[in-house]
Amino acid sequence: MRFMKLVALLAITAGLTAPALAEVSELRITRQPSTVYLPLILMEQQKLVEKKTREAGLGDVKVSWLTFSSGGASTDALMSGNVDLVTSGVSNLLLLWDRTRGEVKGVAGASAVPMVLVTRNPAVKTLADFSEKDRIAVPTVKVSMQAIVLQIAAEKAFGEAGRNKLDAITIQLGHPDAAIALANPRSEVNSHFSLPPFLNFELADPNIHKVVNSSDVMGGPVSNGVIFGTRKFQEANPKLMAAFRAALDEAMSLIKNDPRQAAEIYLAATREKISVDELAKIIGDKESVYSAAPQNTMKIADHLHKSGVIKRAAETWKDFFFADVHALPGS
Repeated sequence: MRFMKLVALLAITAGLTAPALAEVSELRITRQPSTVYLPLILMEQQKLVEKKTREAGLGDVKVSWLTFSSGGASTDALMSGNVDLVTSGVSNLLLLWDRTRGEVKGVAGASAVPMVLVTRNPAVKTLADFSEKDRIAVPTVKVSMQAIVLQIAAEKAFGEAGRNKLDAITIQLGHPDAAIALANPRSEVNSHFSLPPFLNFELADPNIHKVVNSSDVMGGPVSNGVIFGTRKFQEANPKLMAAFRAALDEAMSLIKNDPRQAAEIYLAATREKISVDELAKIIGDKESVYSAAPQNTMKIADHLHKSGVIKRAAETWKDFFFADVHALPGS
């Protein structure tokens, strides 16, 4: 009897750890609003994942795209098993990499577009001018890319003890809602750590001005769009993941070679109120980087570890990305 119980236990354990015998027939991916997610929107609209999976001999794989207003909601969906891949800031990737002891890792970078803190408060020229009367909208309080960059900027301005000085006046709002709030003089939200195209809508208002640019804080572009998932899914679906990365590469090529067509596809999907010419200019700007290679992610990892948000220290960006992208010139 004891032997039979042992055999049963070993069978159950093997079932939990063994890879799937067949690759999935549906891929569920999250994205959010803004040009940070441009490569994903192109992949969706051009059905590039479907194209690459057919070429890989996987047949007709269903691809479901789910839109979330914040990275926190996306990561919750991943951990509950409701999605397979998440696109969010590298800060959210690092939180899950740490929490799961490396069972969640990055699949690839997606974008590094400028994040700019803007305000309609005429008295605010620098971070030191913000007071308890101001409210700064960020996608997720304390852990979104905007919140982390704000902490890094505050540490540079006020010293290590002032790292979290502005956290108390941040509130959680998705970018579309934050842009609407900022345009309303009666809203308590008078500032927004924004990004394109919402940033461009906001700066068209003469009463709104820039305070801080993420590129200045970080010394260059930083990945605010990375794709990540679980080791279990990655190892169970190698052909599907290879097809997904091939689709991402094709989307990146389209952005690089024809930003106007990329803008047309994006606007047809999002119906945002910006001209094709203006959006093509934003996409082609040298400050906007669309690359599978992660950008400046170690600076975010070092900050999160130093501030105690994550327990594990990363020695290199490759620690929290799967080996498939290790040959890329990441940072």
